Amino acid sequence: MRTIISESAQALPSRRVYIPKLNGKLRPLGIAALEDKIVQHAVTTVLNAIYEADFLGFSYGFREGRSQHKALDALWIGIHQKRVNWVLDADIRSFFDTIDHEWMMRFLEHRIADRRLLRLIRKWLTAGVVESGSKSVARIGTPQGAVISPLLANIYLHYVFDLWTHQWRSKTAKGDVIVVRYADDRVVGFETKSEALRFLDALRERMAKFGLSLNEEKTRILEFGRYAAERRARRGQRRPETFDFLGFTHICAVTRMNPHFTIRRVTIASRMRATLRAIRHDLMKRRHAPIAEIGAWLRRVVQGYLNYHAIPGNLKRLGMFRAEVCRAGLRSLRRRSQRSRMTWDRFQRHVRRYIPKVRACHPHPNPRYTHDPRQEPYAVAPHVRI
Repeated sequence: MRTIISESAQALPSRRVYIPKLNGKLRPLGIAALEDKIVQHAVTTVLNAIYEADFLGFSYGFREGRSQHKALDALWIGIHQKRVNWVLDADIRSFFDTIDHEWMMRFLEHRIADRRLLRLIRKWLTAGVVESGSKSVARIGTPQGAVISPLLANIYLHYVFDLWTHQWRSKTAKGDVIVVRYADDRVVGFETKSEALRFLDALRERMAKFGLSLNEEKTRILEFGRYAAERRARRGQRRPETFDFLGFTHICAVTRMNPHFTIRRVTIASRMRATLRAIRHDLMKRRHAPIAEIGAWLRRVVQGYLNYHAIPGNLKRLGMFRAEVCRAGLRSLRRRSQRSRMTWDRFQRHVRRYIPKVRACHPHPNPRYTHDPRQEPYAVAPHVRI
């Protein structure tokens, strides 16, 4: 680190690119220069070792040994084992684009004493971006796509949300409260609706103090939990609402054998449709390539999708996904010629060879947490000096 960080180190502006989002909008990314990527990787390694001792137990984003599936399982366990009747699904509006630089530097100064490192991080924050040949200076936010951005975002939310939420849960809440956060996505469960409303009002004030705001269109409190369906039925209401978290829709359900409450997690339907549209589009572009080449590409795509989404309870929906991929593959091969001889039976030989079968790639939450109890959302958080 001493040889990398020097007084003359300069940060180059990032190159602005855009990637499409599911809602049709574009997500801006900042591609850093190679020199900055190398230095940011070294700085991130050092800061991770420092802050890993500070981060709380319900924070799962961008941390070694933690993943989206551990966050999903922590939420599943928390709702099952705690008195959770209401869920707050909160979303921060344009989080990466609204991070306040001054607050970011003040948070870093709590743990980092090296002034050279702090100056270098400030240079990265203010380096700006280059778009269409013109440079714009960044006054707030950190570019998505930079190597150090996920860690800086985690540090910012650690002080703004995690420490405050843990204190609110310990001193203000009267009932059970569970928290699971992955980057800027978070779900908070409450025993009573009144506490959920109080927490939401306090959270709005807390976010505003640090230059952030909630996306009110995506932030909601919904009745969810073990007794939600029964209580809503007594009031003449429909089934409990669902919420999305880390690519899965969470649904109040009942097991078939020995009926009891459970949470069913299925792939978000809109995201699965978007993935199928992308696959159909790429298949039509590749339809004149050799079948072996198309099959090898399709195997990688489908297996990568299954590696993330193949969790217990979601296999039926993934079976529908696989069937749609097979139909799209057959249609693209038949479009190779007006006199195609690709019958369904002949195509099945290619399916068995190239399209992976749907199998669970992740265990049920209970066995995992038997061996790793600290990942539970209500685990005792380590002491953190503020």
